[in-house]
Amino acid sequence: MFFIMNHAVTMLAVLGQAFLHFFVEKFHLLLQNVVHLSCWFKWTQFCLSGTSRKVVTNPDRIIEKNKDVERIVPLSVNYHFTRQCNYKCGFCFHTAKTSFVLPLQVAKQGLSLLKEAGMQKINFSGGEPFLHERGEFLGQLVKYCKEELKLPSVSIVSNGSLITERWFKRYGEYLDILAVSCDSFYEDTNRLIGRGQGKKNHIQKLHQVRQCCQDYRVAFKINSVINSYNIEEDMTEHIQALNPIRWKVFQCLLIDGENAGEDAVRHAETFVISDEDFQRFLHRHKGIQCLVPESNLKMQNSYLILDEYMRFLDCTKGRKDPSKSILDVGVENAIKFSGFDEKMFLRRGGKYVWSKADMRLEW
Repeated sequence: MFFIMNHAVTMLAVLGQAFLHFFVEKFHLLLQNVVHLSCWFKWTQFCLSGTSRKVVTNPDRIIEKNKDVERIVPLSVNYHFTRQCNYKCGFCFHTAKTSFVLPLQVAKQGLSLLKEAGMQKINFSGGEPFLHERGEFLGQLVKYCKEELKLPSVSIVSNGSLITERWFKRYGEYLDILAVSCDSFYEDTNRLIGRGQGKKNHIQKLHQVRQCCQDYRVAFKINSVINSYNIEEDMTEHIQALNPIRWKVFQCLLIDGENAGEDAVRHAETFVISDEDFQRFLHRHKGIQCLVPESNLKMQNSYLILDEYMRFLDCTKGRKDPSKSILDVGVENAIKFSGFDEKMFLRRGGKYVWSKADMRLEW
């Protein structure tokens, strides 16, 4: 009898352990299913929201982008590869904050990335682009963009002071447009503005460069910043005599950290003019067909600006906030932080006949 009872107790213990093991296993399986169901529900919500998350090569930044947002194409890019300049224009809004210039091959790599992303026009600027390596670096970039990348338009903005005929002989055939900055046709006014160096005559040099453009088949353009020093000037006769393909007339613009604010290299507050004064200047020159006016509103966010590190500069907040370099994160990721206003770019006439092969000019 004792043996039978002992055996029965043993059997009950075994059955109890088996039941407990079965219950624990089933409960664990139930918990897993609940977790999987929860994850599936959250994933379904995420997918239905229409968003996707993409992690770029830069670990500091995660870009969230709606699938319906259109990709920005860098049709026309302004590459300020140097900030150094031999002039000291008081209103300058891209100042000599660094002396950095990318190595030539690295700069070419970045330009190739831009071409792949849809760039059709490149404009080289500064600072003064002819200052670095006496224009040789610039010449190599111009030749590369036209000969290797086959860009429809390659242009330069310069103060003109360092341009030589020798440079035109070597690189003129690869250049579509050369814009020379000139804010006044009175030499004393140019010097007050800071557009001068030693005894050099800025206006005389402007005419020399204009002649080289004609001799070497490069379209000639003039850029003028209208400010408190030249607001009353009538430039009609001089512009008509020089006959540029375009006369870009800018309203003096303040950019925090560049020509305004505590950390600025320049302080242009005394150069600023009102919207009414700017319109008055434009009205005085309304008979000039090549005039292209750009108020602060039109100018501030309608340019794709690439700095010396190949970072897009966002000016929407009144300062230049850089993206990551296109060399690190690619063009598509960097351009999302450019603040670029494509509608204003088109409204201000940013797209025009910009290849000299398509221009009907009398060389």
